[in-house]
Amino acid sequence: MNDEKMVILGGVRLRGEVKISGAKNSAVAVLVASILVNGKCVIENVPRVSDIYNLIGIIKSLGCEADFVGDDTVEIDCSEIKSYKATGAAVRKIRASSYFMGALLGRLHKASVDLPGGCDFGVRPIDQHLKGFKALGADSDIEYGVVNITADKLVGDTVYMDVVSVGATIDVMLAAVLAEGMTVIESAAKEPHVVDVANFLNSMGANIRGAGTDVIKIRGVKELHGGSFSVIPDQIEAGTFMIAAAATGGDVLVNNIIPKHMESLSAKLEEMGVGIEEFDEAIRVFVKQPELRRCNVKTQPYPGFPTDLQPPMLTLLTKAKGTSIMTENVWENRFQYVSELNRMGAYISLEDSDEAVVEGGSKLVGAPVCAKDLRAGAAMVVAALMADGVTEIYNLKYIDRGYENFEKKLKKLGAQITRRCVNPMPDFLKTAGEK
Repeated sequence: MNDEKMVILGGVRLRGEVKISGAKNSAVAVLVASILVNGKCVIENVPRVSDIYNLIGIIKSLGCEADFVGDDTVEIDCSEIKSYKATGAAVRKIRASSYFMGALLGRLHKASVDLPGGCDFGVRPIDQHLKGFKALGADSDIEYGVVNITADKLVGDTVYMDVVSVGATIDVMLAAVLAEGMTVIESAAKEPHVVDVANFLNSMGANIRGAGTDVIKIRGVKELHGGSFSVIPDQIEAGTFMIAAAATGGDVLVNNIIPKHMESLSAKLEEMGVGIEEFDEAIRVFVKQPELRRCNVKTQPYPGFPTDLQPPMLTLLTKAKGTSIMTENVWENRFQYVSELNRMGAYISLEDSDEAVVEGGSKLVGAPVCAKDLRAGAAMVVAALMADGVTEIYNLKYIDRGYENFEKKLKKLGAQITRRCVNPMPDFLKTAGEK
């Protein structure tokens, strides 16, 4: 079996400037939301990552026109959409395919969508999605792994989310945009990409208010028109580079970001003794002292500390002398990558499924490791940059799902990093890495 590995020589301080790409988590939702639009959408600042290419392929399979027309610009025209069925291997690969449920239901009043996939770090149910659709008048069932949703018509109602869910909030918003009357989503997610999707839909003629708060109100409209939109910068990519700068004792200016989106991370880095300097659309991260201070981190829905930055942040905590605790409050089973860090010399114990205890201060040493999921893959890169010697990272398909030009950007900052083909795959990967 052919595969690729990333080879990194650690111990180099990252220095310079890096430009952050468009937000993957926002772009995937905006692309699917384009299904609701009767006209051409020109979407800018779209990252060229594998999740995006998969979604474009799915959108094309529905009879729509969709493709890149520039470095970061995608044109989509769903005026002649022909199918309500989003099924197949590509759909099952990524979590964002769940958005086809809301978009197809909203546009065609019916949807058949394979249960979505994505990274394997815990159960990610769709019950809140289906609850919201039911409130709008839709019936649903799941048969042989396919979610079937139908409605004679969609009528606005109040939807209370039992748990704060980004996916369900966006999905119900998509279904409600063309529904009759007013839909109110209570206990809505506040993440930046929820706001971005609402802004996209509003720019196409929707009437959505309150995105970014815990109550979103959607007044249905008859039709959405085409137009242009630019996706926000990627909060998680920005955070990964900020953490990498701190981990290597470097000095990096992270450009093309919204500093407010980074406040929870910036606060924790400052608590550890890392220098943070904010500008209008950039943050400089630099190390002010030779030894970082320990700290405790708890992931929370936005504006709390992002769960997607938990793996690289835990990696950084191995450098801080003393005992730090990382508590995961969003997803279960998201510490699968800890064994890989311990393989490199970290001392991390899992006290519970949602808590990792780090005995920091020990030097990581290069070793062969694998990416267990997208953000765990980023953590392996951060660990490799910190480590003495050479680290080989396998299962790069996960990293490629969400980071555009990762190696190129790291090289520009001075990292000693290459990507090489591997054949055959190492034995340890066959049992530890593949899912």
